[in-house]
Amino acid sequence: MTEHMGRQFTVDNWGYPPQNRQSFQHVQSLFATARLRRGPGPSATFEANKKDIFGLTYEGAGGSPRAVNQMLEDGYTDAFIVVKDNAILCEHYANGMAADSFHLLNSVTKSFVGMLAGIHIAKGLIRETDLVTKHIAELVGTAFSESTIRHLLDMTAAPKYGEDYADPSADFWVEAAVVGWRPALRTKESATNLLAYAATLTETEQSNGEKYHYRTVLTNVLGMILERAGTVNLQEQLQRDIWQKLGPQQDAAIVVDPTGFPYVGAGMNACARDLARFGQMMIQQGEYNGEQIVPRQWINDTRYADDHARINFAASDYGAMMPGGHYRNQVWVEDAEKGVLVAIGIHGQVIYMNMQNQVVIVKLSTHPESVSPLFQDGFMAMRAISEHLARD
Repeated sequence: MTEHMGRQFTVDNWGYPPQNRQSFQHVQSLFATARLRRGPGPSATFEANKKDIFGLTYEGAGGSPRAVNQMLEDGYTDAFIVVKDNAILCEHYANGMAADSFHLLNSVTKSFVGMLAGIHIAKGLIRETDLVTKHIAELVGTAFSESTIRHLLDMTAAPKYGEDYADPSADFWVEAAVVGWRPALRTKESATNLLAYAATLTETEQSNGEKYHYRTVLTNVLGMILERAGTVNLQEQLQRDIWQKLGPQQDAAIVVDPTGFPYVGAGMNACARDLARFGQMMIQQGEYNGEQIVPRQWINDTRYADDHARINFAASDYGAMMPGGHYRNQVWVEDAEKGVLVAIGIHGQVIYMNMQNQVVIVKLSTHPESVSPLFQDGFMAMRAISEHLARD
């Protein structure tokens, strides 16, 4: 379903298949957004070194050989880019998408927030041991009362919050309704902004730091802290401290709540090449476009974490999905030794970053389901591509 076919989505059905095939490229036409301006400078350039990646085969989930082009077709792919040593080896667009098209990133957004937090900590604006309530007094007396910034960064805070995407009334969707994503869940008693929603969370599901449990609200609260600690609003911080420094080819956009606060848990929209620039920055230890954008120490902390983070992750429901991995600073880490970092968003959004092999792979998709085996197939292909390029 592409743009020339006419608009087939509404605010009520945009997030469901098949409408999401079109709507994920046109979120700005549905919801209030803020722009992250690219600025007046030139775009950071990639070298060109075209290779035939599409015919590469790998072992699929069932043990049988699969080709990358099969994965792309079966995986509802809208954009796919492979970068090695800052050179674009292949670039593929489908479903009406082009190099300058915006695409919803969902939770890939979180990794931008995690890197901004590292910048704040390096500047001395916040400390990871700070209580949430030191910066957001409105959350005193809520489930966040004893949570720290580190608990938010690593998804180990106490608040009870369900993120079962298959449950249409899950807390995730109730929070998303604040920015208009699920209008049917809005009532007269609903929170009118993301901070007000966070303040409704008064029950806890675990001790702070007890275990890893992925919850989007924790990222949104982290974003609120970053905004309070800075001198400008959060979208301006993201624009100034990360986006413009990447030398992007165009603006990004982010969905905002009725107060104008950005939905940093899932609301960013950008083109695929600019995500590749972010990934390149990450595998270069935070340095890109002639500048140290994210502190090297923060990238290393993300990559290696500590024993506590690894134990928390292994003990969680996600441990079997990524054995030996961890979650740190809003980034998934598949392999610390090789430096394999992953930014992931539901419905098939991925930035796959391999520091050892100097490979970045971006895949933007519109999977019918929020979470499905299509993710695993994509990861198998990305691992195979990365290892093949390391040998090539």
